[in-house]
Amino acid sequence: MQNGVLADHQIRALIAQGAIRASAPIDAGQVQPASLDLRLGAIAYRVRASFLAGRSRTVTERLADFQMHAIDLTGGAVLEKGCVYVVPLMESLALPAGMTGAASAKSSIGRLDLLTRIITDHGVEFDRVPAGYDGPLFVEICPRSFSVVAQPGQMLNQIIFRQGKTIMSDEDLRALHATTPIVSGDPVISDGLGFSVDLRPEAGNLVGYRAKPHTGVIDLAKLNHYDPAEFWEPVHTDTGWIILDPGAFYILVSREAIVIPPMQAAEMAPYLAMVGEFRVHYAGFFDPGFGYAAAGGAGSRGVLEVRCHEAPFVLEHGQVVGRLVYEHMAALPAALYGQAIQSNYQGQGLKLSKHFKPSA
Repeated sequence: MQNGVLADHQIRALIAQGAIRASAPIDAGQVQPASLDLRLGAIAYRVRASFLAGRSRTVTERLADFQMHAIDLTGGAVLEKGCVYVVPLMESLALPAGMTGAASAKSSIGRLDLLTRIITDHGVEFDRVPAGYDGPLFVEICPRSFSVVAQPGQMLNQIIFRQGKTIMSDEDLRALHATTPIVSGDPVISDGLGFSVDLRPEAGNLVGYRAKPHTGVIDLAKLNHYDPAEFWEPVHTDTGWIILDPGAFYILVSREAIVIPPMQAAEMAPYLAMVGEFRVHYAGFFDPGFGYAAAGGAGSRGVLEVRCHEAPFVLEHGQVVGRLVYEHMAALPAALYGQAIQSNYQGQGLKLSKHFKPSA
């Protein structure tokens, strides 16, 4: 197999070979162009604290140390804001030697400020599956801004599979941009593609949303259902800057329109804390084809999930806030991200998760 991120048909081959197993049949819709959606099992364990198993322990052994009580998710159950839960997933792995996995929250989950991270037996990192891993998968869930209702089978996380070296060098990225532009305007390339925040929109002065501190519960099964005004405060500016409040969660948008060509995938990487008192949510994969066909290939903007840390911080229009690490695909996907597979965020601008009605 050629080195790179596995494409959809290669993921299906892993399923057929038994390298990806599940307690219920895997639905065809779980397989995305370069990733597999993972499903919640039936039980959530409320735990005292977030944890990693560590090299000598299994997740089940650690649950015995930290479990407070078990919750049956059948029919839906509330996962409360500020609490930590561990849920066994329906999927498990028996990866070939040399193949690794990397997981992240799905786009809609990150936009709810729902911290979800995959943990494994003998694991020492969140969201990383070591080469040749053979064992179960678990997800740690910590609602940060909103309590949610979850039930078995829901897909909060996705996983990609990597064979060998996949990350593109800056030199390769510049060469790719020269032939297939990956961003509007001049690219800022340094250990990936830098992107900045848009605080001077072309029309109006709405630049983002801030999560309200005291809200109702969001049922993850209800799409296009909730009034944004009940959960979000609009953020406006006429100055090209905003002040982030400590502990607050914001939805903003990138200034640049981004393109992921068919033979590339990308991961949003953590940004250095030294640039300011904030964190841009870094759990996020971009499938091949993101922005590629939108508006004639003009790209799609990236939604930024931003949390401010200890001190108020002034965020300026055009300030670089994150980077995308581009990776080679091992093969061309059979289907690309976009309308053909009913992708939710192709051609997006500033947009809340799919649980909310469109803003007026």
